[in-house]
Amino acid sequence: MSLFNNLIVKMAIATTILLSSAVAYADFNHSSWDALLDKHVTMTSAGKASVVDYAGMQADKSKLSSYLSATSKVTQSEFNRWNKDEQLAFLINVYNAATVELVLTKYPNIKSIKDIGSLLSSPWKQDFIPLLGKTRSLDDIEHNLIRGSKRYNDPRIHFAVNCASIGCPALLDDAFTGNKLDKQLEQVTSKFLADSSRNRLKGSTLEVSPIFKWYKEDFATNWRGTNNLEGFLGRYSSSLGLNKSQAADLKSGKTKISYTDYDWRLNKK
Repeated sequence: MSLFNNLIVKMAIATTILLSSAVAYADFNHSSWDALLDKHVTMTSAGKASVVDYAGMQADKSKLSSYLSATSKVTQSEFNRWNKDEQLAFLINVYNAATVELVLTKYPNIKSIKDIGSLLSSPWKQDFIPLLGKTRSLDDIEHNLIRGSKRYNDPRIHFAVNCASIGCPALLDDAFTGNKLDKQLEQVTSKFLADSSRNRLKGSTLEVSPIFKWYKEDFATNWRGTNNLEGFLGRYSSSLGLNKSQAADLKSGKTKISYTDYDWRLNKK
């Protein structure tokens, strides 16, 4: 082989390797899910909450099914090659899209997602989501793949995954993406905490969503230096509407924390 031909072969090999690497680390294309969210989700209360047009989602069910079919084709080895933010964005989107799909199996004949299933099989424990080589439940995605893996260690996921209920943090009208994930997680967390219908200071007591009671341990994992719930909430003192003195009391543990009721009614438009 001539020197010139040898050089061409080497360049071709190098190009192939670079392209393979780019594909492996490219963010999954969530544009079809993003389009559904943009069309059928309406942000309310200045972005602190949202409602879903489930009738519209039902009309576009084939597009939702197509998106979830695409996510089901991602292999574990492909997923493992993505960076952490791309992985987490993918899992959040699948969880939220699958939740909408589950609601549509009974809509319009339900008032709450809790109407789906039975005492022995809650909606979150039903195995219906083909993902990463297994058929999974919503609980499996949230508690095993996201929380249980310890890879992500980000308590803000609790304001990103959506349970189709009014009491739940808003379903964002954009798909989560790896390159915007931190900004998006910060947005949904700040907006949720700013919602005084679910989080507010009354006298010396801070009343917050029961999400903080159910997953209290997730807010004590040294995420960005916060080792307890008070420390996490203190990071968002401005969203909670606290002044400097109130924020200091919260961080020092002087503020009593209690929990509001959770509204399980469907977040329908």
